[in-house]
Amino acid sequence: MRRVNAETQRVTQAGPGAGDLARRLAVPGGMLAAVAGAFAYVGAVDPNQPGHYPVCPLLRLTGIYCPGCGGLRSAHAFAHGDLATALTDNALAVGGYLAFAALWAVWVIRAVRGRPTRLDLGPVHLWSLGALVLVFTVVRNLPSGGWLHP
Repeated sequence: MRRVNAETQRVTQAGPGAGDLARRLAVPGGMLAAVAGAFAYVGAVDPNQPGHYPVCPLLRLTGIYCPGCGGLRSAHAFAHGDLATALTDNALAVGGYLAFAALWAVWVIRAVRGRPTRLDLGPVHLWSLGALVLVFTVVRNLPSGGWLHP
């Protein structure tokens, strides 16, 4: 028993190894794989062709564009490197893609350094984000906001 504890103590004194780094990068890597898989699928199956994806229920029932309308077409254009079309289809979604990429990069850097990643959003941040989505939705449904229609 004494020998097992001595070996364990030597391993922990050596510091974090490659296994520890791999464990810290497992979740960010899994998240990247899931997002890359989703973008690969949307990039391969064109949402501009009818019958591949369901129609937005709000748009179908009311004719009002929700904040997500055009998001799949935007992701398809973004996956193909057509940023102008992606912005035309859903500018808010493109901002979301870029924000996700920046937050993911910070997450990976902090994981490599062994620091915890916290995203502490206060009420001001959440209300601001909600207001941005609301303004985007209202403006894209106004006659003057036609440039935001998907």
